[in-house]
Amino acid sequence: MEYEITGGSFPTVVCTLNKGETMKDETGAMAFMTSNIKMETNTGGGLLKGLGRALSGDTIFLNFFTAQADNQRIAFSSCYPGKIIPIRLTGSNTIIGERNAFLAAEEGVDIDIYFKKNLGVGLFSGEGFILQKFTGQGMLFIEIDGEVIEHDLAPGEKLLINEGHIAAMEETVDFDIEMVKGVKNMIFGGEGLFFTRVTGPGKVWIQTMPIRKLADAIIPYMPTKE
Repeated sequence: MEYEITGGSFPTVVCTLNKGETMKDETGAMAFMTSNIKMETNTGGGLLKGLGRALSGDTIFLNFFTAQADNQRIAFSSCYPGKIIPIRLTGSNTIIGERNAFLAAEEGVDIDIYFKKNLGVGLFSGEGFILQKFTGQGMLFIEIDGEVIEHDLAPGEKLLINEGHIAAMEETVDFDIEMVKGVKNMIFGGEGLFFTRVTGPGKVWIQTMPIRKLADAIIPYMPTKE
């Protein structure tokens, strides 16, 4: 499988498949495909697996697209302005993504739910208790809100990240919460009471405009019913 990401702030990943190669996506992400691609919809591992994905922000069903001839093209589009990030899974690396991160992947990539074990992290990190977990082998494409900053953390290196800005990270990264220091900072700083603290080793993908912040910025300009 070969791919190209295009579209700027409204990105699309266009994949070229040879005969027998399969891509899967969350339902509704496919933008176009050539005629010699067969589509099948199923839960991708049973009803419980599908329900687990639904809890992590995706759909119960997945669409599977298999090329019936060489040089077939299929495109998957992001549902909001941002970036599509390609990540290669090798069987030995695991990626943890925010809710709704999954866009599309090769057939060998497994999508599951990931529970935060720390109650405080689930309550105060802004990411919720349930995330998405990606394992297996193949190319994975995830959606990022706004632009993306990739940060490689050395062992023991720490980074404080504001609510909603973590898009994805390698499973080797440890994450917890840290209270904002200083009462005045808490009350007047506008950054909330907690930061998410991530500790290396591992890579973190940080998004610059979480979709919730974009929605909050637009709401004051929306017309109201009289």
